[in-house]
Amino acid sequence: MLANMVCSLIKTRRVTTTLAKAKAVKPVAEKMITLGKKGTIHARRLAAARLKTSARTFFRGKPTLKGKEVRERWREEEDVVHILFDKIAPGFQNRPGGYTRIIKLGQRKGDAAQLAILEWVEAEGVQAEDAAEDKE
Repeated sequence: MLANMVCSLIKTRRVTTTLAKAKAVKPVAEKMITLGKKGTIHARRLAAARLKTSARTFFRGKPTLKGKEVRERWREEEDVVHILFDKIAPGFQNRPGGYTRIIKLGQRKGDAAQLAILEWVEAEGVQAEDAAEDKE
């Protein structure tokens, strides 16, 4: 569950969940950023193992779509190791820690569980990239 939530956090930059789960996921996400800041091959392999994802996936092409295009689209949208190391972690290079924040929302109606948002603290690289996406 922790690996899946960290993968969702990397892909979407914000996850809404219960407060208990957010508190459990926060240290794992912080450690992934620390690995991302190192940027070595060994760190990439450790992150891929911890997130239970393969570092590279091979795709076959179709008559209407080339395999290379499918692989590139997957790499930009779904490859959490690539997103973590090449897009998110460089924005936190000068930050010594505290990469995530938890914002409390209130109680869920059905079972009165405390809800929270887990998100990245805005870094220079992440903020500039999000602003560029908003303009498009």
